[in-house]
Amino acid sequence: MPISQRLGRLGNGVFARNDRRKADYRQRISNVQDGQEPLPALLDLSLGSTDLPPPPVAIAAMAAALGRPDSATYCLHDATGPFRRAVAAWAERRFAVTVDPEAEVLLLVGSQEGTAHLPLAVLNPGEAALLLDPYYPSHLGGLQLACAEPRFLGLRSDQGWRPDFEQLSTSQWERLKLMVLGFPHNPTATVGDQAWVDGAAERAARHGIVFAHDNPYVDLALEGEAPALLRNPLWRRCGIEFFSFSKGWCLGGFRLAFAIGAAPLITALRQLKGVVDFNQSLALQAGAIAALEQAPEWPDRIKAIYRQRRDRMTAAMTAAGWIVQPPSMALYLWLTLPPVAGSACLDSEAFCAALLRHTGVALTPGNGFGVVGEGWVRLALVHPIEELEAGAARMGRWLRTLSA
Repeated sequence: MPISQRLGRLGNGVFARNDRRKADYRQRISNVQDGQEPLPALLDLSLGSTDLPPPPVAIAAMAAALGRPDSATYCLHDATGPFRRAVAAWAERRFAVTVDPEAEVLLLVGSQEGTAHLPLAVLNPGEAALLLDPYYPSHLGGLQLACAEPRFLGLRSDQGWRPDFEQLSTSQWERLKLMVLGFPHNPTATVGDQAWVDGAAERAARHGIVFAHDNPYVDLALEGEAPALLRNPLWRRCGIEFFSFSKGWCLGGFRLAFAIGAAPLITALRQLKGVVDFNQSLALQAGAIAALEQAPEWPDRIKAIYRQRRDRMTAAMTAAGWIVQPPSMALYLWLTLPPVAGSACLDSEAFCAALLRHTGVALTPGNGFGVVGEGWVRLALVHPIEELEAGAARMGRWLRTLSA
């Protein structure tokens, strides 16, 4: 049966590979016979899917709207008007910027969907686009689906994961058509600096590059203030910024997000989406509107929880034998492989596979985020602190067996 060459370029994503390993581990648990030593329960720290609840007002608004007949119908763009107006009002409160809800706002089925579809809307096959390395997988996946040519800007831990735009010559900048950044940065859990985003916007405007800034963690900076493209006046000349309800409002499973950007870019992405999907139910949109208007403080509430988890888990992982640099952003620890992994000849993928097999703890291997991610793993702080610390103890016991 014919299969497209695009799938070959995509390969198997890191989350899909991890999902198979977790399924295998669950099967091992179910196959344990009477009299055999039980396996530890799976502790999944591989996904940024929080255990924290969404704002009750958002869930109540969804529930109230579900009974309306229009919530069960297809939702085309015009019906998203109330949502887009709520987003524009949020942008004015959050960033002191006036946004046109008709031309500069677009509802998305998750920000990952938006970043993956954008290259299809703005690039021709063979055109070049710049990604950070490490990058979020959908950033590269969108380029591969669009048959574009990815170029990578390597980030370095000893430079605080700061993008060094001077790595690229003027001729290299001139060949680019799209640049995708995201600060606060996943996977390194670095908040970043407004100057980094401003520098990218200036180069994008100068060289005629579309600048896509993926910003689902804008409200989850634990240290400092998160940067935003909307704070830079050049965004209307070259930019589009992606935001999500998944992280700050704990609504990941509802797949609610939006883009704010230059009108031509919003129009292009809207045209593409008009062919490949409709929009989320009006009931889900009602919940998103309630989150923006009635629960603007929710991200600040959950930041206090993530800060405690970060601090306690940093201490626990250090005790377990890891070198931990406390992150400035909520949700993740970005960890170098412990020295025993190197002595056992384990790369990040093999290490995470072995860790899951022996401890039942699932982390994400750094190689799934790019070449620079090799030698690192990502740990998501998405369970209560007692479970996280118990997981650290499990990992510590296994690491000691490797070094024995």
